[in-house]
Amino acid sequence: MGKLVYSMIVSLDGYVNDAQGQFGWGAPDEELHVFIGEQSRSLGTYLYGRRIYETMLFWETAHTLPDAPPFVVEYAQVWQAAEKVVHSTTLQGVASARSRLVRSFDPEAVGELKAASPLDVSVHGPHLAAHALRAGLVDEIQLYVAPVLVGGGTRFFPDDVQLDLELLDQRRFGGGVLYLRYGVQGG
Repeated sequence: MGKLVYSMIVSLDGYVNDAQGQFGWGAPDEELHVFIGEQSRSLGTYLYGRRIYETMLFWETAHTLPDAPPFVVEYAQVWQAAEKVVHSTTLQGVASARSRLVRSFDPEAVGELKAASPLDVSVHGPHLAAHALRAGLVDEIQLYVAPVLVGGGTRFFPDDVQLDLELLDQRRFGGGVLYLRYGVQGG
């Protein structure tokens, strides 16, 4: 049985993007990118909302870039090998291999996916993750906290969710990013 992991890069004040929808301040350097790639090897399925899926589509062809460094090629291969379940009411279809489109978040289906998966499942995007958090499906939360305050935008956590967390791991990166891995008590 896999765990459901909610993981994203977040500002120190708790946002995944700023008030203009920008998130370039969270772009990982090589050290952090390699670490995220290593963490991603335990994932068999990504659950995405439309916006994060459209951003992540870059990895479908990133390995073909002429000057792509090895860590980019490696991450692209990990991403391509995983299943992708895209939740959207507006997308007409998906543009990546090993991907399927669903129209709404179904807690029962996600629970069944977790139970049947030999690898972990990740949920990306705060709106989709809010559904999983409210349904009690999230087992771990992994934050990559960037040393920046953006003052507003899309929050990592929804306002109406209360959780007891246990710190499982932490790491500091040269660029000042902190990795925090929490287990959800009762998750």
